Amino acid sequence: MSHTPSPALDIAGLEQVYDALATAIDQAGPEKSELFLVKLALMNAQALGDPAVFGAHIAASLNDL
Repeated sequence: MSHTPSPALDIAGLEQVYDALATAIDQAGPEKSELFLVKLALMNAQALGDPAVFGAHIAASLNDL
């Protein structure tokens, strides 16, 4: 499978995404935030289109928790 990498977000883009994510987590509430994050991760994995890259993102996200 050939995957053309998307351009990386700059700092301003990352801040915008962080703010949107924090707001959505607050809207979901503590009892639904985990379900929301799983749904979001699956949607982004589908958009990414590469299970190996998604697996690498999981591994990187688990570092230094």
